[in-house]
Amino acid sequence: MQLQNLSYNSPLGKLLLVANDHSLIGLWYEKQMYKEKMMPKEMKETDNHPILKTATYWLDDYFAGEKSDSSNLPLNPEGGSFRKLVWSIISEIPYGKVQTYGEIAKEVAKRLGKETMSAQAVGGAVGHNPLCIIIPCHRVVGSNGSLTGYSGGIDKKIILLEHEGVELSKYIIPQTGTRK
Repeated sequence: MQLQNLSYNSPLGKLLLVANDHSLIGLWYEKQMYKEKMMPKEMKETDNHPILKTATYWLDDYFAGEKSDSSNLPLNPEGGSFRKLVWSIISEIPYGKVQTYGEIAKEVAKRLGKETMSAQAVGGAVGHNPLCIIIPCHRVVGSNGSLTGYSGGIDKKIILLEHEGVELSKYIIPQTGTRK
């Protein structure tokens, strides 16, 4: 199965999309943390792969301010069952809303039939999300209101949340330690 990739020029810089024959498996910022560990090594650049085209249309709509529904995108992020569960829960966070790592950890625990789940373990899974923006890990915040933990960079997280209409004045911006 030949993996194919496509570069996409977004308002946040260049994005790299990767798909196999059946699904989108990756969407990374040019300088995203963990990208090199998550990104496949062997890919062929293309501009006519139907899944990559559909993903670029989704991104066009998203950046145009439309509340894009990713249910029409065939997604298959590569990762273990725990990470996939976390990514599934993150995908349920509505456009323009946020959830804390702790809230996601409680939901993971509930779905796994456990008493508790570590918010730090959830944070690790969030940070290794291979489909940035589409699996909206930018919508995850610290329990103290800190805008933390975005592998694409806090600056991009802020832009995405503002783009979605999230009122950021009640959140702590890590660079300054103060509320915006």
